[in-house]
Amino acid sequence: MAGILTKIFGDGNQKQVKRIEKQVDQIEALEPEMEKLSDNDLQMKTNEFKERIADGEDLDNLLAEAYAVVREASKRVLGMRPFRTQLIGAVALHNGNIAEMKTGEGKTLASTMPAYLNALSGEGVHIITVNDYLADRDAKVNGELFGFLGLTVGLNHNGLPKEDKRAAYQADITYGTNNEFGFDYLRDNMVLYKEQMVQRSLNYAIIDEVDSILIDEARTPLIISGSAKKSASLYQQADRFVRTLQIESDYTYDVKTKAVQLTEQGIDKAEKFFSIENLFDLSHVSLTHHINQALKAHVAMHKDTDYMVEEGEVIIIDQFTGRKMKGRRYSDGLHQAIEAKENLQIQNESMTLASITFQNYFRMYKKLAGMTGTAKTEEEEFRSIYNMDVIAIPTNQPVERDDRADQIYKTMEGKFKAVVNNIKERHEKGQPVLVGTVAVETSELISQMLKRAGVKHEVLNAKNHFREAEIIENAGQKGAVTIATNMAGRGTDIKLGDGVKELGGLAVIGTERHESRRIDNQLRGRSGRQGDPGISQFFLSMEDELMRRFGSDNLKAMMERLGMDDDQPIESRMVSRAVESAQKRVEGNNYDARKTVLSYDDVLREQREIIYKQRFEVIDSDTNLREIIINMIQSTVERIVGTHTQDNDEDNWKLDAIVEYVEGNLLEQGDITAAELKDKEAAELTGIIMEKVNGRYDAKEEELTPEQFAEFEKVILLRTVDTKWMDHIDQMDQLRQGIHLRAYGQNDPLREYQMEGFTMFEEMIASIEEEVSRYVMKAQIQENLQRQEVVKNTQAVSGGGEGQKKKSRKPIVKNNTVGRNDPCPCGSGKKYKNCHGKQ
Repeated sequence: MAGILTKIFGDGNQKQVKRIEKQVDQIEALEPEMEKLSDNDLQMKTNEFKERIADGEDLDNLLAEAYAVVREASKRVLGMRPFRTQLIGAVALHNGNIAEMKTGEGKTLASTMPAYLNALSGEGVHIITVNDYLADRDAKVNGELFGFLGLTVGLNHNGLPKEDKRAAYQADITYGTNNEFGFDYLRDNMVLYKEQMVQRSLNYAIIDEVDSILIDEARTPLIISGSAKKSASLYQQADRFVRTLQIESDYTYDVKTKAVQLTEQGIDKAEKFFSIENLFDLSHVSLTHHINQALKAHVAMHKDTDYMVEEGEVIIIDQFTGRKMKGRRYSDGLHQAIEAKENLQIQNESMTLASITFQNYFRMYKKLAGMTGTAKTEEEEFRSIYNMDVIAIPTNQPVERDDRADQIYKTMEGKFKAVVNNIKERHEKGQPVLVGTVAVETSELISQMLKRAGVKHEVLNAKNHFREAEIIENAGQKGAVTIATNMAGRGTDIKLGDGVKELGGLAVIGTERHESRRIDNQLRGRSGRQGDPGISQFFLSMEDELMRRFGSDNLKAMMERLGMDDDQPIESRMVSRAVESAQKRVEGNNYDARKTVLSYDDVLREQREIIYKQRFEVIDSDTNLREIIINMIQSTVERIVGTHTQDNDEDNWKLDAIVEYVEGNLLEQGDITAAELKDKEAAELTGIIMEKVNGRYDAKEEELTPEQFAEFEKVILLRTVDTKWMDHIDQMDQLRQGIHLRAYGQNDPLREYQMEGFTMFEEMIASIEEEVSRYVMKAQIQENLQRQEVVKNTQAVSGGGEGQKKKSRKPIVKNNTVGRNDPCPCGSGKKYKNCHGKQ
């Protein structure tokens, strides 16, 4: 059926290749002209191209000339002339697609042409590899070519100092691993000063082994984590203090908004209890937060109504259903405050500061391309998620490899015996053998069996990338036997040694089918490069995981009925097709899982982009942030006014509660009265309050130079946003872990996650606005303010790998300050807080 449809409508891949070949004809037509140019004239072409781009010429118009220049330079510098098939792959890469090029077809050289062309715009090109060895190798080799043409090359690897990283990213073309590029993006969005950022905007990336990075590792989150930001003892101290307070005299409680706040008397008590001069000093932000949360835990959160205690844990009670919400925790330290209140063990807080998946990181590039030997089986996923077509590039020479039918044995023991016998037989005649295994345990088992059989071999466990490349490169030598996991050695060619072609080339033996056809194809593709001979064959058993999962019982019963013993394999194309069908089902399941993960991650992605964009605007600003902060205060005031003026009867409006909030958080006592607000519209109330806030803001601005005040604003904004965002990530993670249970209530978990995630994000924004408003209007301003990381000793972790610790910043050196209750130094006789220390 498929063949008939192809005849009627044509093969889509063939059509794309034919279109590209027209451009390749133009490149090849320019070869005689380029050959005549001197080295200097060839090098001058780079400046010519840059000038034409500056004059508005499109990169697509330059493609043929630029590729012809790189091709000629490659002949002169590297001694390699790209084949026509490599030119086809290079055009596919420039168009933002995936070039599927078989092993040994020269993907690395093909990538030099689109990298050169896209680097001419000056916006940077990133070439992503799967390990540091390949990044280092390609940067050195291709660096010679790019250097000859006047472009700079950077190498970005783990552990580089920030200055070196910044220099690597400023280069025209930057090589590095997927992990390092992703972590640099996250770190850049945690810096305190713009000058600490290393990456430029994400312009164009070419991903080598694109299926490994965007499919196999798609769900791997990159996580920046840190050590505990709040100690358990501080929760306990705040809890002990709060137990000494009395309502009305020491704190006020607004039942409607569940807002609890200290009175002036309560603030004095706190300063005495903790032996500090000024609770609103910026150095006491953390303490103030702990006191506020302890107050909320004692006054606003009620046992067996809002939460319950079960087996030493605080369990949240859903306010709508009354059900227990196991696994969920209150954010912002409230859960820990309740644990302190109930004399329970205080659990560690979430330490995730920032995270992103590869799917979402790479989708941020303006243009994305990739290359691999195996991508066609995942074509639908690449198109729907990354908007990239997979273009199968013809091989330079026909593939001569003999792909033999699978041999299926009754038991694993019989299979491994047959594998060892096959290896021994080939080894004795000198034919090199590459044995592919799915698991490390399998490779160790075969290694033991080969040792007993007296067959010398190498085992590749991928612990050392440099050793890995060396083993793979020697795997094609006469008599070599190499046992490796199926994915090992990606990006490194196995070249045949002298006399190996005559022995039949490299023999690839698979000991088990992987659940993905693509991985099996990758293993087969290690043999038969560039028209070399070779063979590939898989040995399976009825006890293999894939066979057990997909109905091998009938086949196993048939083998027993026929009296087949463990030495007799079934070699059948029909069985191979059944295995392939099982693989397709697994691939479909895995694709659905990745798509679901992406749908959930997209909720956090949208939120992350908003926060990171606004955070960058703060650190990038050269002027003060008054407009941003006044807008935050206005939103806060509008919410408070709206909450207390909902009743249609103005006599029932809670004007005292509004005054209480404004005095406690924005103005001083006596700055505003309920009488001033009486008989006014709700909008007028906001206007009256904001007029006084602006006046207070003017007075605060005059206390410091414009530069110092702008820094004061940035300190408060960055600290608040970073703290709240970190708590929000934790809360979203907890929500996601339990959201699938909503399906039992006939609710769509994803829809529920989207709605609740949006509500939580809105609440976080409101919380940021409220906290920034309070600290800007109430904090005592210091002249020696420094921005501080919310969490020190951070670690970068990918899928459980080892992290890299960051150096912690030096502590703030605090000047001596006048206590709020001390006599004012001006000599007025008043307390400092009532004179020049007015907030």
